[in-house]
Amino acid sequence: MCSDYRFWIVAMITLAVSCTPYRKVQKIRSGEVGVELSVSDEKPCEDAAELDEAEISLIKGSLSDGPVIMNAIRDTETGDMVATDVISASKVTARFRNVAERAGLVTISFDITVPAGLADSRWQLKIRPFLEIMDEVTDLEPIYITGSDYRAAQLRGYQRYRIFLSSIIRDTTDFIRMGQLEIFIERHFPDTYRMKNDSSVIPEPLAGNLFGVTQTDALLHYTRKLMLRHNERRKGREGKMFAKYVKDPIVTDGIRLDTVITGMDGDFIYRYSQTFRSRPALKKVRVSLEGSLYEMGECIMCLPFPQDLTFYISSLSSLTDNRPKYRMIVKERVVHDNTRALIDFSQGSAAIDTCLGDNASELRRIRRCFDDVASMDGLVADSIVIVASCSPEGSYVSNRKLSEDRAEAVLKHVSDFVPDEWKDILSSSGLPENWEQLMRLVENDTVIAPESRKRILDLCSDLHDPDDAESKMSRMHEYRYLRERLYPKLRSVRFDFYLHRAGMAKDTVHTAELDTLYLRGVQALRDLDYKTAVGILRPYDDYNAALAFVSADYNHSALDVLGRLGDSEPKVCYLKALVLSRLGQEVEAMKYLELSIAYDAHMEHRANLDPEMSILVKKRQTNNK
Repeated sequence: MCSDYRFWIVAMITLAVSCTPYRKVQKIRSGEVGVELSVSDEKPCEDAAELDEAEISLIKGSLSDGPVIMNAIRDTETGDMVATDVISASKVTARFRNVAERAGLVTISFDITVPAGLADSRWQLKIRPFLEIMDEVTDLEPIYITGSDYRAAQLRGYQRYRIFLSSIIRDTTDFIRMGQLEIFIERHFPDTYRMKNDSSVIPEPLAGNLFGVTQTDALLHYTRKLMLRHNERRKGREGKMFAKYVKDPIVTDGIRLDTVITGMDGDFIYRYSQTFRSRPALKKVRVSLEGSLYEMGECIMCLPFPQDLTFYISSLSSLTDNRPKYRMIVKERVVHDNTRALIDFSQGSAAIDTCLGDNASELRRIRRCFDDVASMDGLVADSIVIVASCSPEGSYVSNRKLSEDRAEAVLKHVSDFVPDEWKDILSSSGLPENWEQLMRLVENDTVIAPESRKRILDLCSDLHDPDDAESKMSRMHEYRYLRERLYPKLRSVRFDFYLHRAGMAKDTVHTAELDTLYLRGVQALRDLDYKTAVGILRPYDDYNAALAFVSADYNHSALDVLGRLGDSEPKVCYLKALVLSRLGQEVEAMKYLELSIAYDAHMEHRANLDPEMSILVKKRQTNNK
């Protein structure tokens, strides 16, 4: 009778224990218990400061190190497990929050609360957050909350798998009956046996005995083939046995938190923080959750989804001044342009040789230049002058004749491809010796000694007798350098284009033209490409340049530009307040915030949307009470 009584007591206890997880599941299915998603409280609870030193243990790659807690802490008074960056917060019911974009980045924070009713030592809870940005959904790193019994079962699976691996023989010599093989080799391969301790390798053709038996044949004969085949089958089952023993592998990469909990009397709260790059026209992002409950490696149910959170993005790019900027352009009626070609001529010759030097490419370039001038809209050619020049070698009189002949030769060559209406405005002229160009080359030359450079320049500037100046230079040590390096550059042909603007009566006209470069800088500012915006807008030194500096977090540069803009614009004062607040000058920041709101009452609403400025607004409201 007593034994029957004990049996029923044990049966009732067993039934009660087995019903406990069932009751929890029913509560979860009914929605009575579920994961909560809430906006993070900005002020930490006082109890958070009373936590003693955290007990932290990271999951290691080795399976022998049993993971206990990863990025989590234990409250020494209650025993609750919470994440390292958790701040115990009061219940927050708000489903949205304003966050600021800073230097192109946005950081959002939210709390994931797991009630005690979801804790069981045999369960693992997998929570997967999702971030929706402009209709694009991104998976965030998941959070795992693992019961101690569940983790112990995982580790037991790894232990059983290790035992299986240890049964696989890795050393193939274990399958050979070495003693019998050695006796055989000693009898039939005495030369090989004497080299037992030698590392040399005997070629297979030399390893045969009188009976035609090779060492390879002997090795196969004394191998335990059955054991070898059995071992190979074990190797082929490694993946299958891993799946059999390890139902749910321990994940160490790509997760935000994996916490093993031995007991949870209160709620588990994890402060999740995520930083991402903002995008143009991004106004808001949504955060949602999915959760699954696992037991013995199997998913037993999907958790009800909590309501989404919405974060409204406040970007300084919305303060951009979109008004276009114009620049004043002065247009002259008469337009002059020129280009120079280095056309080589044989010594003393005026004939154009396309095979000499770079003449072919230079002549093609000149033809493209004529085509470009002819295609210019609104410009009419008045005259085109071709001027050929020579170096100081030879007499001045002969160089004059040579330069004129060369200019005439180039004119005839050009006449073959210019428009018919241009043939009458073509003219040629000769520059016997190009002394001005020689002076510029000598002044910029770094090889000629300073004393010699001064003497050459003096000779070039006093040209009462060019032939005498050339004769004096020819007696200098640097003359060979002049002839070989500088003189060839003097043998050139210059093309002077004289044009005028059609229909323009006045000599000059002042007109405003849209500054497209400035527009690109403003667009970069709107596109949150602050580095490009700063590079383009910096020289303009205006409001948008200051806004680019503020957006890129170059606060001192921004304050320098804002200081030159005065205090008469509400947005300028607002930016000053923002920068001064960042630099810790709160009194000055409050002064400019007051001034901004005084100019435009809407700026107070704008400041409330900006988390960087909302603190100043709250202090202002408190002071005005």
